Amino acid sequence: MNQLSDTWNKIKRGPYMVYLFLTIQIVVYLLMEIFGARFGVFSGSENPYILTLFGAMSPQLIVENHEYWRFVTPIFVHIGLTHIAINSLTLYFAGRLLEPIIGHLRFFFLYMMSGIIGNLLSFAFNNSGGVSAGASTSIFGMFAAFIVLGRIYSYHPMIRQMSQTMTMLIIMNLVMNLFSTGVDMFGHMGGALGGLLIMVVIGVPKNHLQNKMNVHQRIATGIFTVFLIGFCLFYGFSKF
Repeated sequence: MNQLSDTWNKIKRGPYMVYLFLTIQIVVYLLMEIFGARFGVFSGSENPYILTLFGAMSPQLIVENHEYWRFVTPIFVHIGLTHIAINSLTLYFAGRLLEPIIGHLRFFFLYMMSGIIGNLLSFAFNNSGGVSAGASTSIFGMFAAFIVLGRIYSYHPMIRQMSQTMTMLIIMNLVMNLFSTGVDMFGHMGGALGGLLIMVVIGVPKNHLQNKMNVHQRIATGIFTVFLIGFCLFYGFSKF
């Protein structure tokens, strides 16, 4: 009976949301490549028209055509094989550590909202005529979530170590972004900020011990998150 219970618990803790997100972005990438090949375009996922067609971030189209779904779809669109390979591997290795800790629904919400907030900052502060895409916004949100978990589980050496590692990864990546062209710096910063905020708001499952985020912190963080979203929308639309 215990063996059956252990097996069932192991099945329940599988990183199913990670597999879902990986499947979506790989399918979207393949469809872009197939679409490009049909029209004689090599590497369709690097073609600006195809990227835009499949949902890349375009502030201009959001404002002029009211294509608000572009705050979501760029999470699953990637520019070239290297881009999707790196993001897919990062999602797999970081996500399969994070999802069992916080649960499937919390992970889904964290991943999506980190990506959306990252895209909102990209919309607000990037060149209105530019195009950007990628799961990096959500991935930076995952990294930032580990920072919050390091505070919640300060007594847990492995989670504390992961928290320190993810903090260094965020800092190193943002510093490298300063010297890289074609990188959506604001998207990455927004994703990390979104991950911090959303992780505080959603907390960890009730059966987990020593949740140090009290209800007042979570409410205040939720209010600030709503304000941030509203500000990005207002400032982004005001540029046009």
